[in-house]
Amino acid sequence: MENDMSNRPSIIVPARLESTRFPRKLLHQVRGKPILLWTAERIRAEAPEFPLYFAVDDPSLADCLEAAGFESILTKVDHVCGTDRLAEANARIGAASVINVQGDEPLVTGAQIRALAEGLQHDVAIATLAVPFQEPADFADPNQVKVVRARNGHALCFSRSPIPFARASGGAVDASSLAQNTCLRHLGLYAYDADFLARFGRLEPGFLEQVEQLEQLRALEHGYRIHVGLTHESTIGIDTPEDAIAFEAALPA
Repeated sequence: MENDMSNRPSIIVPARLESTRFPRKLLHQVRGKPILLWTAERIRAEAPEFPLYFAVDDPSLADCLEAAGFESILTKVDHVCGTDRLAEANARIGAASVINVQGDEPLVTGAQIRALAEGLQHDVAIATLAVPFQEPADFADPNQVKVVRARNGHALCFSRSPIPFARASGGAVDASSLAQNTCLRHLGLYAYDADFLARFGRLEPGFLEQVEQLEQLRALEHGYRIHVGLTHESTIGIDTPEDAIAFEAALPA
């Protein structure tokens, strides 16, 4: 399979059937439609200029997508991470760069997708996005990944811990100091240079990645640059049944 729009990134959505916290969540129905189709239709509506593929690990996901007119690629079940699934799919697609939108991100916007494509123009291996923190409780939450970046927009570090540490206040952070600290919450959206994507799975996992369980740290530990674009549009990622309820509540009546 060849990408006939080689100068434009392709969007590849990695889709895994099983999920520890929310079994078979991508097929969970919200208002009669699987979460995966909410995401697929959102991407097609928001960013129709990008070729769109789904890298799935189970025929039931492929059947769901193809019945609605989306193209899927069946990949191996035993990939360690979604990035490896993307690499397998792109070995067949042949895109020069790849935008990764998660299958459980049904509120992704076209502006975010285009910002990821633009981020790759900064001579980096990876582009991603972050949004300013608004709530101190979110800043303290280890499930909300933090990122600090250099003045040129390149990532310095990602962590589940609250970074940067506000030493003057002994680490205490309120809504006012959050605004002054410009703390950034990482969004799980990425774009990859295809050559890096093909190499990523062969890189030895690093110490920071294994401690934090954040695979983007592998790239930093091996010396690759990551551009972090700033957005003020947040997303709702669906990791639990409660998140699905929150997503439905955010839909128009």
